[in-house]
Amino acid sequence: MTATNTAPAAGVRAPLILIGTGASAMAAVEMLNPGYDLVSETLSRYVHGTAGWLLPAALLAVGAASAGLAVRLGAATRRAGRAALVVWAAGILVAALFPADPPGHWSRPSLSELVHGSAAFLAFAALPAAAVLLRGTLVARRTDLRTALNASTLASVAATAVLAVFLVDVMDGGPSLGWGGAITLVGLVERLVLAVDLGWIALALAATRPRDEDGWGPRA
Repeated sequence: MTATNTAPAAGVRAPLILIGTGASAMAAVEMLNPGYDLVSETLSRYVHGTAGWLLPAALLAVGAASAGLAVRLGAATRRAGRAALVVWAAGILVAALFPADPPGHWSRPSLSELVHGSAAFLAFAALPAAAVLLRGTLVARRTDLRTALNASTLASVAATAVLAVFLVDVMDGGPSLGWGGAITLVGLVERLVLAVDLGWIALALAATRPRDEDGWGPRA
């Protein structure tokens, strides 16, 4: 393996490790707080629970990985797509620095909650926009990932649209769109969106590396 091949591979691995670290931290804080309702409460509320520091740490890792993806895409990439990706990364980082309110505080949000919620909402809106705008560029770089990129982009757009409905409903007078015993499904939908978006970032990172230079595949 030559030095020229090693450096780009490491450039992909670092943000991928950050994405994996962020996802693992989110899963860990979820398991450490069984008393929280994952169906009706957003993941942001866990900052007030056991090992709550894991949540901002996870968001910082995801934001840093997303910034790394924007850098790897380069200046030749469609400007609007990179800008949307930067908005997502910045929103996630701001949300990490301003904690959400404890569970049950939907009607009287604090300043920190308002900043956190606004940054998170902007980030969630920007990621599917970035996925749509960058799809062509990423597919051109890795045609073997076309199906996965198309499916991931569609999933991000659809899941975010559903989340927007639940978030608007929750903010307009409190939870009401529920199912069974849950007063709202916003927490469950948010987790679905996070899973889809983290998957897209990981896939996009893989697509920034040409197939014949893939650090995990066989070499001639």
